[in-house]
Amino acid sequence: MYCESIPEILTAFDNILLENDWYESSVFCIDDDLMSQFDGFNLSFSKKNSTTFFLSTCESLVANNGSILLSSHQIKEKKLNELPSNFIIFAKTSQLVENISEGLRIIKNQNKNHIPSNITTIQDFESDKEKDFMSYGSSTKNLYLLLLEDL
Repeated sequence: MYCESIPEILTAFDNILLENDWYESSVFCIDDDLMSQFDGFNLSFSKKNSTTFFLSTCESLVANNGSILLSSHQIKEKKLNELPSNFIIFAKTSQLVENISEGLRIIKNQNKNHIPSNITTIQDFESDKEKDFMSYGSSTKNLYLLLLEDL
């Protein structure tokens, strides 16, 4: 969902909660800034993954294949199949990159002293597509993207 301001993001988030009946749900979120930003929705934030949905940021949004690049900054050492089946990802238009290589280069440049581990993507995995090394161990997720215009 494309939004031009934080109030629009909050409205879109509220609509997602309403659509799925996720009010008063437990949310897996490890980002303290996101927890405070989305605090007014009567949700129970947890750093354990036995929750209704996963709320997170991402490293990059990959334009050429529509994937979302995540690392240990967002998911710690968990595999995608260990996370809840519902994702809400908060990202900004400045995080759009052309391909996975560009996203990986940005991660490397921003983390020169300690490159994060557990780098993976969330993308459309059709059964007839050949898997690449980034899609190993993935599983299907119900995904919402809250995209904030920041350029």
